[in-house]
Amino acid sequence: MNWNNWLRQIHRWLSIAFTLAVIINIIAMVQEKSSVWVGLVALLPLTLLLLTGLYLFALPYAARWRGEGRSGG
Repeated sequence: MNWNNWLRQIHRWLSIAFTLAVIINIIAMVQEKSSVWVGLVALLPLTLLLLTGLYLFALPYAARWRGEGRSGG
């Protein structure tokens, strides 16, 4: 598996982790047992999602800049 496919897989798993963290946060808010760390649980996967997402977003543009993209008009 090459680097880009590996990063896409990580991005998918991070999205699942972020969704679970948001659900945990909502459950804690409903039960009124929220503390600061529960609110911050979602920030780590969100930050990593941002970084991997920006990288994956820039891939086609970087390929075009390097001349590896599709040749077309």
